[in-house]
Amino acid sequence: MIRRTFILAAAAVALALGSAPAFAQNVVVNGIDPNPPFVIVEPDGKATGLDIEALEWIGAMAGFTVEHRPVAWDVIVQDLMDKKIDVIASGFSRTAERAEQLALTDSYWTITQQLVVKKDSALSPEEILTGGHSIGVKKGSSQLAAMEASNGKDGRKYTLRIYDSHALAVADVINGTIDASVMNDPAATYFANEQDVKIAGEAGLPPEDKVYGVNKENSELLAKLNEGLTALKADPSWQTLLDKYHLSESRWLTAGEARQETEAPPGAPGLPDLGQLCPASRSVPAELPHDAPSPVERLGRAPDPWHPVGTRWHVTAGLGTQWWHDHG
Repeated sequence: MIRRTFILAAAAVALALGSAPAFAQNVVVNGIDPNPPFVIVEPDGKATGLDIEALEWIGAMAGFTVEHRPVAWDVIVQDLMDKKIDVIASGFSRTAERAEQLALTDSYWTITQQLVVKKDSALSPEEILTGGHSIGVKKGSSQLAAMEASNGKDGRKYTLRIYDSHALAVADVINGTIDASVMNDPAATYFANEQDVKIAGEAGLPPEDKVYGVNKENSELLAKLNEGLTALKADPSWQTLLDKYHLSESRWLTAGEARQETEAPPGAPGLPDLGQLCPASRSVPAELPHDAPSPVERLGRAPDPWHPVGTRWHVTAGLGTQWWHDHG
């Protein structure tokens, strides 16, 4: 089992750092709600996913065990504020409101919001967002707040239907009850691979950072989580997790936001005009070149149908709107 390997490896690290002060909290309760691929709840109730395994890896290193406790998404923040749970590691996005309510870790992933439609749908994102169509959204989610705030502005006109989960919204997309559903790009890709739906395109919302949330009074846990995220992302286990949950497959960048560092392989598309798309692959970070703009986010180095090892792209922070693309 990959998870067992991670825990044993992390435990070895913790033993090697035996001089470090012990973490006082033995069990950390993680509030979860299905949010694939960050949290996937199997039919038998067992939780898996990127955040599940990452938090358990961190716990093994820091000296605590993790209890994953189901909590409804629309009350999960309040439960954390009331100390009914200790952390939210469940595909949790940073928002201004959440930053006021909770202490948030460093970002470990950046997502965009995508529109999911039936596979045979001819609707474009513009038609969905401006034509009065019905769009499903998960209750208590950052997508709900953003979609409510933007409705009626800049020509946007749609009807929101609120669901307990992305899965229920996708089911209604398939049966024709609603026209589309909005969710983050990893979740959209997960459902496009598993269900009779496809990604129509982005929802015209700002990108968001994925973080863990803790109670503002629990500074010790916050520090342990940040230390653990840094250690995990520097460990080969992180890439293994990204591969396992299909988060290291190819993405897209707008051409005006990226520049190629090495010559493209024969047959690969070059940099088109601004506004068009060019391929990029998100993988293990590499050392940045001396002439790289600051700050930058490195994308690339994974072998895939478009990019041999060594081909890299990078993008100035704040310009990096990304679209998931699965080469299939």
